Amino acid sequence: MESRTTEAGRPARPTRRSLLVAGGGAVLAAFTGAGYLAGKAQYQESEDEKDFGSMAGEFDIAHGEQFLPPTSLQNKTGPQSFAFDDQNRFLYTLQIVQGGIELPGEDEVASTAERRKAGDMCVTRLDYSGKNRGHMYLSGFGHGISFGVEPGKRRTHLWVEGEADEKSGYGRTVTRVPFEDGAVLYSSDPDIEHQEPLPGAAVTHPALDLERERVLLSFKEGDEHRYAVYQMEKFRKGSHGPLYELADVWQRQGEFFQGCALYGDYVYQLTGSPYTDDEGENPPSGGGNTYVAAIDLRTGRPAGRQKVTVAPDLDFREPEGIAISVSDGKPSLCVGFSVKSKDRRKLAVYRFTPPAARS
Repeated sequence: MESRTTEAGRPARPTRRSLLVAGGGAVLAAFTGAGYLAGKAQYQESEDEKDFGSMAGEFDIAHGEQFLPPTSLQNKTGPQSFAFDDQNRFLYTLQIVQGGIELPGEDEVASTAERRKAGDMCVTRLDYSGKNRGHMYLSGFGHGISFGVEPGKRRTHLWVEGEADEKSGYGRTVTRVPFEDGAVLYSSDPDIEHQEPLPGAAVTHPALDLERERVLLSFKEGDEHRYAVYQMEKFRKGSHGPLYELADVWQRQGEFFQGCALYGDYVYQLTGSPYTDDEGENPPSGGGNTYVAAIDLRTGRPAGRQKVTVAPDLDFREPEGIAISVSDGKPSLCVGFSVKSKDRRKLAVYRFTPPAARS
């Protein structure tokens, strides 16, 4: 299904042709602890496809630099995603709660696999030097492939998935919750408001474009991966008419979706998997299979897909999260990697800028 557009070129608000089908064995087979497999291929490049050079949307993916070296999070499990609070210079991360931790109100210790299935996540707040500046737990919310951070004068809020599907561990709703160091929030708490813009969806992941006050929602419609964009304040108040809705035209069979971001006129998405050994499908000698791709909101068309070659020597090097940072009016597209160390996984982040930012 292609992007639905009006005569003016803006994708129109769709008439939902059916409820989203996201439960059952077919969807569960597509989930992994690392992300989830893309559906059937939606687009294949042709000979006359525009040459994007090293660009994906506004960003040059050929020239990256380290933003955060491999850094420990609150728990030992691998990072799932991250998002920026540039106003206060914090980086927030999500990860599955590690096994062996007993949260308040629980009567037994759960394993990491049980935490993943239940949708239990740990939030770590880092400053830009990588120092841990607080954490909290979100129980029953989801998997955390992407999320958003909304800074405020008194309190910072996180936009995350909620009401995790009991079969997959992925969220079905969107929630806006306050960050509070040391707190434990439960998705089932009646004080937590759940937005359900796409009834029946079981794979929903929000992200924010703070400059333009918009919400990006990644979701699955049957076996098709799609995106919807909403006005942020209207969405928060329960108005769910999308500004745009479009297909993931960069899907490739067998690729793992690892996060999404929204900035300007483009949706950005991250795919890839960890290094294997030399005999595997993704050996270090091949430079990895991490890709950043962009989709033009105005047309629903591809706007560049580039292999991420930065930091090829990272141990394990699994792509985990993509986010936008805007500092002093200058945007960066940032990609995270899960890195192996002796006793835990760590998060490393690399950033890419528009060509003009380097001149």
